[in-house]
Amino acid sequence: MLESAIEKRLKKEIEKIGGKALKFVSPGMSGMPDRIVLLPGGEIVFVELKAPGKKRRKLQEYRAKQLQDLGFKVECIDTLEGVNRFVKQLTEGR
Repeated sequence: MLESAIEKRLKKEIEKIGGKALKFVSPGMSGMPDRIVLLPGGEIVFVELKAPGKKRRKLQEYRAKQLQDLGFKVECIDTLEGVNRFVKQLTEGR
């Protein structure tokens, strides 16, 4: 399974619940998460996507911690099942 397939599923599932999963690029700041998920009601979640079994690099872990320290949610998803669990968590809280 490729990371791109997981990313495509995330985008599709987030749009089904009325949100946007935008590609996130931050010039000059390497290691930022792949997607910024914008949800109804103003909720924001940063998502790092990986191929199954792959882990974040040290810089990606550091950036995730920086965002978490600012109060943002940061997720790392590496399977289609992970996408489903993430979306289920989002919808159960509404």
